[in-house]
Amino acid sequence: MAKTGVEADPEVAAKASELKKELRRLVKKIVDEDDSLVDSFDRTIEALLKLKDLKVKRSQSLKLDGPLDFPDYFRCPLSKELMRDPVILATGQTYDRPFIENWLKAGNRICPRTQQVLSHTLLTPNYLVKQIILQWCKNQGIEMPVPVQDTEDLGITQADREQFKSLLEKMLSQSISEQKVAARELRFMTKKIPSFRALFGESEDYVLHLLHPLSQDNVDIDPELQEDLITTVLNLSIHDSNKKFVGEIPMVIPLLINSLKSGTIKSRTNAAAALFTLSAIDSNKTLIGMTGALKPLIELLDEGHPLAMKDAASAIFNLCMVLENRSMAIHDRAVVVILKKIMDRVMVDELLTILAMLSSHHKATEEMAEHGAVPGLLSLIRETNCGRNKENCIVTLYNICYNDRTKWKEIREEEDTNGTISELARSGTSRAKRKASTILDRLNRIASMTHTA
Repeated sequence: MAKTGVEADPEVAAKASELKKELRRLVKKIVDEDDSLVDSFDRTIEALLKLKDLKVKRSQSLKLDGPLDFPDYFRCPLSKELMRDPVILATGQTYDRPFIENWLKAGNRICPRTQQVLSHTLLTPNYLVKQIILQWCKNQGIEMPVPVQDTEDLGITQADREQFKSLLEKMLSQSISEQKVAARELRFMTKKIPSFRALFGESEDYVLHLLHPLSQDNVDIDPELQEDLITTVLNLSIHDSNKKFVGEIPMVIPLLINSLKSGTIKSRTNAAAALFTLSAIDSNKTLIGMTGALKPLIELLDEGHPLAMKDAASAIFNLCMVLENRSMAIHDRAVVVILKKIMDRVMVDELLTILAMLSSHHKATEEMAEHGAVPGLLSLIRETNCGRNKENCIVTLYNICYNDRTKWKEIREEEDTNGTISELARSGTSRAKRKASTILDRLNRIASMTHTA
């Protein structure tokens, strides 16, 4: 039977005990002494009021979060806690609604307790059990908490915490097989249940324990284990409140960069994706760039694996929003790699956006001019129907020409032959029209100067 009232809290119980002793002493004094002072009566009343107040406050503050010894059939088999909104599954088993809903939403079609395949996923309110729980709470003087409503972000239960910590402890094990089982479970949990992503943000130690197998020097990491751990980092980095916290843990970014260079293609792809999600925070952009992520990202893009290119390009784009990172990307051959992919008509939309961003740097425009960007971009303007791609092409051409005057001749010849830029000045996006018109004005001035000379 659960203790209630003042007995449930040792500190409160000690105060109550002192008050009771004081009351006995005062009452004895009043009874034994015929001429008891009024002060004794006042102090007795004061002590009684304090004891009453203590009991009332304790009763009001008592919640279900404490270690209450309620009947087992009041517990949800999934959360291991008192059910707030009991419902009946097709197998006849009763669960707390939000937890069984989350179980079903994760794609499970069996009963967690009986392992029977479900004939349907309809949930029927168990009014009888709910009424019994409500009556029990009332008898115990306990306030019944409001049912959890948001099944997308369930609160972490004590059972969840115990399982979570147990899995992290296994990551410190010397047994690779034990680490692999725990890593796979953590990967699954952080993918399916948002609450577990948020849980990592409570302590740096949780992340350090997770990545312990990857941090060991001179140890060949199991490829499957590496993939599960990197994917788990990706999952937890999706949670907005984790981005800054995780990015600033010293070992995280270096381990992601190491995984960009080795492991399965899935590990390398998810490492790039994790760097992309972490780089949503401006401070992380600088940190990731300074740690040396751009070179392996560009190399991953250059390799051209379909699974990896998109995530690598997304990470490069985010990082290059910082001016210092643009210089590093150019130094690490970003222009050459990106331009080659565009000319091969690979991921044109994404890579043109990065190229236009890099073209604000004079070193980038020099490399673009040297590697045939002008005719390549002009031909792309003619063949594409995408207004945004045309815009990025003309922005890049504009920057190339204003940094390398020798390219005006190529532009002039193109315009005389195909009228590509004149057409864009008439039909492009507003930005494309401005850039195209500026180029045409410059061409006209050059022609006028040449004619006058």
